[in-house]
Amino acid sequence: MLTFVCLTTDEKYMTRCLELAALGLGKVSPNPMVGAVLVYQDKIIGEGYHEQFGSVHAEVNCLQSVKEEDKAFIPLSTLYVSLEPCCHHGKTPPCTDLIQSHAIKKIVVATEDPFEKVSGGGIEKLRHAGIEVTVGVLKEEAQRLNTIFFHFHRKKRPFIILKWAQTANGMIAQADYSRLFISGELTNKLVHRWRSETDAIMVGTKTALFDNPSLTTRHWPGKNPLRVVLDLDLKLKKVSHLLDDSAPTIVINTSKDLQTGQTIFVRIDPEKNLLQQLNNCFFERGITSLLVEGGAKLLQTFMDENMWDEMRIITNPNLIIEKGIAAPHHISLSVSNQFEIGQDVVSIYHNSKT
Repeated sequence: MLTFVCLTTDEKYMTRCLELAALGLGKVSPNPMVGAVLVYQDKIIGEGYHEQFGSVHAEVNCLQSVKEEDKAFIPLSTLYVSLEPCCHHGKTPPCTDLIQSHAIKKIVVATEDPFEKVSGGGIEKLRHAGIEVTVGVLKEEAQRLNTIFFHFHRKKRPFIILKWAQTANGMIAQADYSRLFISGELTNKLVHRWRSETDAIMVGTKTALFDNPSLTTRHWPGKNPLRVVLDLDLKLKKVSHLLDDSAPTIVINTSKDLQTGQTIFVRIDPEKNLLQQLNNCFFERGITSLLVEGGAKLLQTFMDENMWDEMRIITNPNLIIEKGIAAPHHISLSVSNQFEIGQDVVSIYHNSKT
């Protein structure tokens, strides 16, 4: 028997806002993905979304999209926005001022903005100006779309994703640490897509030494993440791809603070908690999401301190090696999502304890 879900008018237009907002995936971080729709007499006369970090917000694009013949209807329309309009000067002027300047009298907002410079202030400012504001339409869906953004501002640290590829018997590398090609071509493209959707990507010293990775998005048309390598004793040589200054890179070490070109050396205190210092470093730099690609020791450190939010494990069920480096040990978890891609199986886990 089929079950049909009837959406209210507000839910219908907010659904469209969320569809538009999702188009900003991988392009707007550390800002949130936001969509906006302007409706007059049950007809959309304008819509837009936040398209690129540093560019105008969804409300601006929405109002600019209104055709000349419909501009007279703007004050009589309802503006739907998937996130509370900003009320502060950042890279762009406050959207609350823009809304007031167009004499819009009714706004429907999915959820409040957790960013401390907004956090209810935008809604309060609009209401103080006499504008009717409805809050909470598709709130859970809106917050789910921007899970990373909400997590960053609430937890004051990035959303941490642990990722590795393993053989059918749980090995991630040869015993001598030489590189082992586990996943297939399609899976590699997926991994590079993940990289493009993440602010930063991190590896440890052994991975950097033995694999000499570039940590870029060569197989996917997206932005390169900030590269981070944990090289406490500065063992990497200048021939390392991670020191080639081809992309912004942070080298975490215990010796020096220094910037040369796009490479930044960040010194940490070996006597203090490593992960807490990393989180502070990332939060200060506005890094909302971190993809940790290994190796086993670094991944295990995050797991042992329960400092992770999502785990993505790629398994090649047709590959077995007798001796090798074992994958990180993790307790039994319920799989949130699992799918096949080419020869590989991808399993996604979420940490309910963070």
